[in-house]
Amino acid sequence: MADLSTFDVNSAGNPNNNIFGLPFSETDAQLVIVPVPWEVTVSSSAGTARASEQVFKASLQVDIFDLDTPDAWKKGFYMRPIDRKLLLKSDFLRKEAELFIDFISRGEDIKANRFMCKSIKDINEGSDFMNGWVYEQTSDLLKAGKQVGLLGGDHSTSLGYWKAQAEQHESFGILQIDAHCDLRPSYEFFKYSHASVVYNGLEEIPQLEKVVQIGVRDFSQGEWEYLQEHKNRITCFFDRDLKRRRFEGDNWQQICDDIIAQLPQKVHLSYDIDGLNPKLCPRTGTPVDGGFETEEIIYLLRRLIASGRQLIGFDLVEIGIGESGWDANVGARQLWKICNMMVSQPKA
Repeated sequence: MADLSTFDVNSAGNPNNNIFGLPFSETDAQLVIVPVPWEVTVSSSAGTARASEQVFKASLQVDIFDLDTPDAWKKGFYMRPIDRKLLLKSDFLRKEAELFIDFISRGEDIKANRFMCKSIKDINEGSDFMNGWVYEQTSDLLKAGKQVGLLGGDHSTSLGYWKAQAEQHESFGILQIDAHCDLRPSYEFFKYSHASVVYNGLEEIPQLEKVVQIGVRDFSQGEWEYLQEHKNRITCFFDRDLKRRRFEGDNWQQICDDIIAQLPQKVHLSYDIDGLNPKLCPRTGTPVDGGFETEEIIYLLRRLIASGRQLIGFDLVEIGIGESGWDANVGARQLWKICNMMVSQPKA
């Protein structure tokens, strides 16, 4: 156990400690955060591969007293070091992906260009490697009895963790907070695109019983058709419908209870930060107008746990970076609340 006798809860975050300035090792911590520095297939603004570094820095400014869960932090949170080799691999393949996206946007024939054929092969193999890396990291931690959070990186980083969850649970659901459906098969020829992660999860993980999406407001016709064809496994609460219900008199508590009613007993939270209003995350890769306030999400999660459902894990992805650190600040504070709720919920 960590010695907390000399730890000053009122002092500034100590950068020599771990995330949020907490003095825990991985062994001592109940919850371990796995950073995944990856953004190879992002189709708009880049930067999220380095978000975990900025979130760590921003976390040192978060006061650790939480009215909802004052002593939760004492159970220990720890973030693993960033894997620099994985980051370098992401950087290299990201450059290849940019050239490839530019090539296909001009309507060029991929098969007639050997370099582009090799690029798409390299990118898909690299993404497959990343999925395996995430699976191994998260699976080992789950087997060791740790609670696990994943900090992206883009949304494609989540799939390996979902596969690790599937080995621990006969069935589970995903609560997806997102501006997008992420139901595109092989988007831009990238099999494991950030825009395909939920499609891949549903197609590859039979234990994934249900996906409940909230806040979606940007999607393709193909994704709409997939939603209609798979209503037994996906329920989507579109942003426009949630807004309309609020305009016409429903309160957020009623809406949250309707969302939660669609979820099974065991729930994994997949939180793409672009599900929030872009004033809160302006540098996320693909911002879309509309979206949630942070407190709406935290209220929903409180009610989820109060319903008796078990939050079995989470991923927080697509956080942007910038000189102001604003996106990282918002991300760090959402991460703090989620970690506290994870370790404070009743044991299953």
